[in-house]
Amino acid sequence: MGWEDELFALFDDLEDQAGALFAAERDLEVADRSRAEYQQVGLAGRLMASVGAEVTLGVLGVGNVAGTVERVADGWLLLASGDHDWVVALAAVSTVEGASARSVPAVAWSPFARLGLASALRRIAEAREPCLLHLRDGSRLDGVLHRIGADFCELVAGEGRRTLLVAFSALAAARSHR
Repeated sequence: MGWEDELFALFDDLEDQAGALFAAERDLEVADRSRAEYQQVGLAGRLMASVGAEVTLGVLGVGNVAGTVERVADGWLLLASGDHDWVVALAAVSTVEGASARSVPAVAWSPFARLGLASALRRIAEAREPCLLHLRDGSRLDGVLHRIGADFCELVAGEGRRTLLVAFSALAAARSHR
């Protein structure tokens, strides 16, 4: 082997080493960017990608609730579970099992997904059907939703038809009786 062949072999070897170093550095940069981007993913985005999937939610004051994610919106989700529909406040969700590995960024959500918890509760109130409100402290209130305010709802409860104001901040979930 002549000196020219040795020189070309050295250049090939150096080029291979440079390519391997570049690939390793690129892999580290991609992994770093993935971590940085993932910190922008919210729970609602993961649940939005799980619409149609069977999940089990751990809900404060309720426990585990299993069902199909029907809709996700600003601050709440709709879960179909057997004979009941659950409107669950996202702030009361402590765990999720069975969620999609993907996520949907908020900019890709439909305009309807921007409707808040009050909108979901208004639909229940308009139906005038009995529902069960689960509070984050574990207590439950049975009655009919009457009116929905900015940050509370009115529940007409009991045989005495007393009206209770329930703050959204205390509400974990509302369960319909379908």
